Amino acid sequence: MKNTFDFGPESWCSYDYHASIVANGNNIFILTTHSKTGGVNNSGYVWTDEKRWSTDTPEVPMSILPFIFYRNWIDAEPINLENASISVYLRGDNLNLYNAKCYFWVYSNNTRWHNTSFPLIISEGKWATKPEEIDISSDESNWNNSWKGLLEKPVPIKEVLRNCESYGFSFVGFEEEVRGKFSIDEFEIELVG
Repeated sequence: MKNTFDFGPESWCSYDYHASIVANGNNIFILTTHSKTGGVNNSGYVWTDEKRWSTDTPEVPMSILPFIFYRNWIDAEPINLENASISVYLRGDNLNLYNAKCYFWVYSNNTRWHNTSFPLIISEGKWATKPEEIDISSDESNWNNSWKGLLEKPVPIKEVLRNCESYGFSFVGFEEEVRGKFSIDEFEIELVG
């Protein structure tokens, strides 16, 4: 599966938790902005900024979900990401992380896990010469469970990976809410088997 973003945002959004509270608990997702040029090799890409995201305070630790993708938005079934490889280009423009780390995360059955064993590098002001590569492991020590909703305990990472409904990129560990432009291009999932 690959998102090139050559023709549009391909359903990638930002999550505005605070707007969701005002909307009586209805989740508010704001579609990313598509640029036809300026991406990797001057291709299309998508971007978002602090006007579209807000801190998700029920998550522990608090998280910002600047890029979020639900598979059912494109009428796709959950995907098995166990032992998959992910590659993506990440770029910031005047992006102030306030000491946050950027992680890939997965979600299923009201449980979110962040891949904290692999903080991602965001190139500032330009695209990197090669993508960030993430090898997905079902070893729970590589992950942090940030959300389990009203469940007594979180769904195990192995089960979330095998039935992944949603995934994206997060900011975690910030001292102030992250500000600036954050862009992605050439997001690709390579499945095993």
